[in-house]
Amino acid sequence: MREDVLATLNELIEACRDGEAGFKSCAEDIHDGQLKQPFLSLAHGCNDAAQELSVLLVSRGGNPERSQRTAGGLHRRWIDIKSSLMGKDDDAIMKECERGEDLALKSYRRALEQDLPLDVRAVVERQYQGVIQQHELMKNLRDRAHLSMN
Repeated sequence: MREDVLATLNELIEACRDGEAGFKSCAEDIHDGQLKQPFLSLAHGCNDAAQELSVLLVSRGGNPERSQRTAGGLHRRWIDIKSSLMGKDDDAIMKECERGEDLALKSYRRALEQDLPLDVRAVVERQYQGVIQQHELMKNLRDRAHLSMN
């Protein structure tokens, strides 16, 4: 398997792991109890996506690990988000999580710009559609929370 494809898969795995950690952090920090479960569900979805990508990577001879390129070059979005959540209100937490999803969308768009084998492209495209849905869910949750505050 081409090294660039393996690197792309590793970057997406890292983005999914970051997403899982971030959504768990949001679930811990959010004050509105009704929002905890949606964040935990989103974290679970990120874990599932990372697992699927890991299987794909291993089946092609790769090793799902944190690469130097990923660790150094990828914005550590959820670590940044976690540190910015301290003492914030629910609206701010929701906005930070949505910002994290913006970064996930960018990661998947970059991956889809690559020359990927058809089976890899199919998985990445399907997961990208899931990230789009997650992003919309984040907007809806934020809007719903904002309305309940007013």
